[in-house]
Amino acid sequence: MKGFQRFQLGILVFVAFSLTFLDFSAASQSVIANASSSDKKLWNANGKGSSEYLQMFVEETDWYNSLVLGPLVPRHIWSPLPKYLQTWLRNYIAGILVYFVSGGLWCFYIYYWKRNAYLPAEDIPSKEPIFLQIAVSMKAMPLYTALPTVSEYMIEHGWTKCYARVSEVGWLTYIALIVLYLILVEFGIYWMHRELHDIKPLYKHLHATHHIYNKQNTLSPFAGLAFHPLDGILQAIPHVIVLFIIPVHFFSHEFLLFCEGVWTTNIHDCIHGKVWPVMGAGYHTIHHTTYRHNYGHYTIWMDWMFGTLRDPILDAKNLKEM
Repeated sequence: MKGFQRFQLGILVFVAFSLTFLDFSAASQSVIANASSSDKKLWNANGKGSSEYLQMFVEETDWYNSLVLGPLVPRHIWSPLPKYLQTWLRNYIAGILVYFVSGGLWCFYIYYWKRNAYLPAEDIPSKEPIFLQIAVSMKAMPLYTALPTVSEYMIEHGWTKCYARVSEVGWLTYIALIVLYLILVEFGIYWMHRELHDIKPLYKHLHATHHIYNKQNTLSPFAGLAFHPLDGILQAIPHVIVLFIIPVHFFSHEFLLFCEGVWTTNIHDCIHGKVWPVMGAGYHTIHHTTYRHNYGHYTIWMDWMFGTLRDPILDAKNLKEM
């Protein structure tokens, strides 16, 4: 299929998903309208959360703060802080833990425990690029974790379409809305990533920081968050923008945002998982070597629809035939 035809098909598919979203959004509002009397008290005439309803978000984030900060930081240090600083500190500590635990365990598994089982010795990165990736990631982490802090602030103040409990919409609608959320996030991340390549000043001043790791022996799980901080925020911001478009379960949004840290670890290990249609490390390694393919995040669909997909299996086959 030619590139322009694939682009047209992609637009048609995206429009179809958007229309589907409108149907499910209307359905979710209908479910809310027909909720029990106890639930109705939590909603005002405009469909936005009342102060009583929004308090549910505040209590939930307070619990998250206590869960992370309680065991790790003396209470007399974090308790007097304003709520937004407590939330940022919690996200910062949680982000560091996710980064080092996921990256550290995965490096230990593929480079030491299963040494040479997945990668030949010459493709295993040395300590120098790994330490550099950690340094770049740690420099950016304070700003990375500002994004979920801001999103929580907006949710707590009723600026988004987030809802607090799955029971408000029902499991079927919840699943449909999560699928739509992921589709829109995938669409947003694809185009944000692609424009960070196509718009030369953005690439030069932001995205090039990540692309100094352009070979298998320089890529590692720790490269997953080694971005210029503004670059990392731009690529994650579709997660927040979509909150204003469709109803999203609050905890699911939080969970999926932090799953980014684990996912980026996976797609930078250079091991092709061969799980179709997942945009795994085999695809992403090609992105780091060609710079013009495989901009997608979770799946190959956006690259397929917009003509930028390059298959690692076909690449390997063509290489053998040469």
